[in-house]
Amino acid sequence: MNEGPVLVVGGTGMLGGQVVTELLGRGKQVRALVRPGSDATRLEAAGAAIARGDMMDPDSLLRAMEGADAVITSAAGYTRHRKGDSPEIDTVGNVNLVEAASRAGIRRFVLTSILTCDQTPQVPHFWHKKLTEDRLQELGVPFVALRPGAFLDQVTRFGGDPFSKHRFMWFGSARVPLTFVLTADLAGYLSAAVDAPGVEGQRVDIGMDRPLSMQDIADISGRLLGERVKVRSVPAGVLHAAGALLGRVNPMVKDLSAMIDWFKTGGYVADTTRQREVFGPPTTAEDAVARLIEGLGHPVRR
Repeated sequence: MNEGPVLVVGGTGMLGGQVVTELLGRGKQVRALVRPGSDATRLEAAGAAIARGDMMDPDSLLRAMEGADAVITSAAGYTRHRKGDSPEIDTVGNVNLVEAASRAGIRRFVLTSILTCDQTPQVPHFWHKKLTEDRLQELGVPFVALRPGAFLDQVTRFGGDPFSKHRFMWFGSARVPLTFVLTADLAGYLSAAVDAPGVEGQRVDIGMDRPLSMQDIADISGRLLGERVKVRSVPAGVLHAAGALLGRVNPMVKDLSAMIDWFKTGGYVADTTRQREVFGPPTTAEDAVARLIEGLGHPVRR
């Protein structure tokens, strides 16, 4: 155990909140970076100390890192899930965070990156993660970047609870395998990475035991529920048209369209060799889907 708190950036988000819980469960001191005016009640109740600051304010980051042992960041402006999120968080904000870590002498910086980010300059929010990895290396910040696949418990909920409707919604082909990960599993890996030996400077792919197509997920869900689950595929052309029409107003739509195009190539697949060596065997697809179903309040046939 290393002394000093772990600063969690993005702790008010879905992934970051679970990272805080995981760290506290491991006996770590946790300090969460929270924007001024944002509600930190849940994090404080869990036992985290609060540092008020913003990724767009370099001085506030230095103050937040004072005395900290490590940093874990799951912040992402691309999704705009929270008030104040913007794509600048993924560019300027991440640079500010890395430079602050360099100045503060952080022992380990754990970055939530993205699978295949180094292969996809055409997908902005993927590529920005690659650039952040590069900046960490350039400045000599001791880091490890975890590159997870798509979040199973998020992408399967386009349009609501798929198990109540017995239907998944998907863009493009439902039969191209991709790498997926559960948010809870990724939170555990990020927390473990703070003290994992021999990972300095490494990029580690994160996924389940095998790639899955959306049709595979529907088939596994059907077996676990004892009833058929379908997939409704929205043609990729619909998303392309939306990107062309709305791209200037909302760049996220164009970015999403480029991501779906990459998924269609079949290249969004993890090599989990290093994940197995560092964190142990990945969860099975069947276990992950079962936990997804149960998490939404549905019984499964184990």
